[in-house]
Amino acid sequence: MPVHELLTCINQEDKSVPVAVERVIPQIETLVNATVERLRAGGRLFYIGAGTSGRLGILDASECPPTYGVPHGMVIGIIAGGDGAIRKAVEFAEDDTKQAWKDLQEHNITDKDMVVGIAASGTTPYVVGGLETCQRQGIATGCIVCNANSAVAAVADFPVEVITGPEFVTGSTRMKAGTAQKLVLNMLTTTTMIQLGHVRGNKMVDMQLSNTKLVERGTRMLMEELQLAKPEAAALLKKYGSVRAAIEAYRNGSGLL
Repeated sequence: MPVHELLTCINQEDKSVPVAVERVIPQIETLVNATVERLRAGGRLFYIGAGTSGRLGILDASECPPTYGVPHGMVIGIIAGGDGAIRKAVEFAEDDTKQAWKDLQEHNITDKDMVVGIAASGTTPYVVGGLETCQRQGIATGCIVCNANSAVAAVADFPVEVITGPEFVTGSTRMKAGTAQKLVLNMLTTTTMIQLGHVRGNKMVDMQLSNTKLVERGTRMLMEELQLAKPEAAALLKKYGSVRAAIEAYRNGSGLL
């Protein structure tokens, strides 16, 4: 195929992914509710996966603290083969059925936590073994898979099965399956964090002010929310260090004017 036709065909396949995700919103809702319940009680959310799936879990987990101001240990991504596998594939790491549990134990996992296995095929031994052991230990399990009736879904209390179908390049699950997993992960943690109170309206009021862009965004939030001029909003944000704290202080009458 010429380049234009290749791109068009890939795009046509990609268009089917949001539709596949839409079909399983009830499954995602059940997983979100179970996750919120555990995080409210002081538990944590773990992702386990291999290859692309593991990397997507780590990406989602790493973005929660700066976006929502939550501790780094609240959402944890674990990949088969360890952190080195984030950049370079580790041969046969995904075939070890016992390693995921060992990796989880390094974080002192308990029955207060939620473990979500991410596996496009739904057959990854690393994920199957990890979820099986979690179930035996009374730890709640979920999954995000892209095949029906998979081994991973069979050992998940709260399975999400997004059936994306054959890939444009056969077996290249970083494509439609990876896109579907990313969409579901976005929905899972975004909805969870909203339920936990880390969003006000549609604003990230607990975000970390870790760069100039985010300080500017926080200043604009205060300008809009409190009807302040930019210098006043910037001074208020600098004093209290977070959008939420600045809003609360101002409305309590103790804020800098």
